Amino acid sequence: MAALSLHSFTHFSSILFSASPSSPSSWDLGFALRNGGSCKGGKFVVLLSTHSNPKILKSNKKSRYGQTITPYDTDEEEEEEDEEFDEDDDMAGDDWLMNDDFAETHEYIVNGKRFKLKKGSGKEGNQRLKEHRSGSKELKSRQGLIIDEDRLDVRNGNDVLKKSSTGNFYRTSEKMKEAGSLSTDGGKLVLSVSKEKRYQRLSDEIDLDEKWLPLLDYLSTFGFKESHFIQMYERHMPSLQINVCSARERLDYLLSVGVKQRDVRRILLRQPQILEYTVENNLKSHVAFLMGLGIPNSRIGQIIAAAPSLFSYSVENSLKSTVRYLIEEVGIKENDLGKVVQLSPQILVQRIDISWNTRYMFLSKELGAPRDSIVKMVKKHPQLLHYSIDDGLLPRINFLRSIGMSDSDILKVLTSLTQVLSLSLEDNLKPKYKYLIDELNNEVHSLTKYPMYLSLSLDQRIRPRHRFLVFLKKAPKGPFPLGSLVPTDECFCQKWAGTSLDKYLAFRQRLLLNDFAKKYEKQ
Repeated sequence: MAALSLHSFTHFSSILFSASPSSPSSWDLGFALRNGGSCKGGKFVVLLSTHSNPKILKSNKKSRYGQTITPYDTDEEEEEEDEEFDEDDDMAGDDWLMNDDFAETHEYIVNGKRFKLKKGSGKEGNQRLKEHRSGSKELKSRQGLIIDEDRLDVRNGNDVLKKSSTGNFYRTSEKMKEAGSLSTDGGKLVLSVSKEKRYQRLSDEIDLDEKWLPLLDYLSTFGFKESHFIQMYERHMPSLQINVCSARERLDYLLSVGVKQRDVRRILLRQPQILEYTVENNLKSHVAFLMGLGIPNSRIGQIIAAAPSLFSYSVENSLKSTVRYLIEEVGIKENDLGKVVQLSPQILVQRIDISWNTRYMFLSKELGAPRDSIVKMVKKHPQLLHYSIDDGLLPRINFLRSIGMSDSDILKVLTSLTQVLSLSLEDNLKPKYKYLIDELNNEVHSLTKYPMYLSLSLDQRIRPRHRFLVFLKKAPKGPFPLGSLVPTDECFCQKWAGTSLDKYLAFRQRLLLNDFAKKYEKQ
């Protein structure tokens, strides 16, 4: 005879009892069969349910980011920066789930003997089951079986299911699923872990439906973990209800048009609704729209990975309207649209009218920039339309002013090299300006002739070439020629250094190692 106390799951849970062939009369199944149990092949299955609605989260539940969970989706994906899903950070922020303060001691009774079980905690979130009996033998389930207040009391052949704290009887659910099995084998208690237990943390967080398991298994091949499924649930729960065959068809299509397998996880975490979009009525029409803009087939996958939310916009009523605005109002030529979208796919899914008008008015007023110059900036660097004016554009313009550049010179630099507006002030622009003045003996006006200097790497390009020419004693006296920093390494060695490429690369490697060693010593 065996009995087991069960945890109050927020989702359906079940146990399966297997009677010993040698003692078929040891189990009185009358009670459970009358209350929704069933017996198949000598195995008895009982399903316990303590949740009134398995489709929703707790109303007071918060996400792993500390925000209250909303059942509604949001269309703000286009404003998000591309997230890096670091494998090491997948479990970050979940330590509260493993707090020992939540450990409780529980009891179950078998053949009139009382045993205590303690629900523990672990760093990996696995629940451990401990059985204290005379021999102090320990029984562990692979993923863990949480045992709480419910008690199955078997005495004198009577099977009674009751709640130990109140004495109220539970009714077993008529729906069945096999979550695990318990059987007796030579006096030993044997536990068989179900397939669902592989998603123990997920089932603890949400009301996991066993019908979702095939989809979860399939998505796991793309690197999804339980924390990712929780994010998808919080963002758009219906995406987990999709039939696995439909999901496979849709993702196979995206892979066929150039989406990288490593990008599938990021795409679905940002836009899980893609699993609901049909190939014929949605995906193909949007891909055809991108090709119609002149985007080559080899770049379609990158566009989708960068702006997966474009599938949620109507081609006729939204995306084509944005394209018309770029042509008619902004002034982008039709044959340049493909290049603009490749540089910034998010331009298709933002309020282009507001973005354009606010930045056009700012640059016109702040620098006296004519419309043609601003259109050139957008064409070369459409990310300009995403940058904040107060935190992005204005601080960089004021920095260029602070080093002695006039507004007309700033306009020349920005028209020629608009990506200057994307560079960090502290880590990029200020160190390069300091090196220009202190080491290269140049004046600030030289930047109007060679604005490319500001976009070059100080450690990988500017400093190595300068030091190499000084080492060869070929650096001219006076201002260092910024023109020597622009060409490729091969051209630099032939025209300016007069030596082999291998010699220069070896010198640069030694310089980088020395610089690294100095930085390490300072730490």
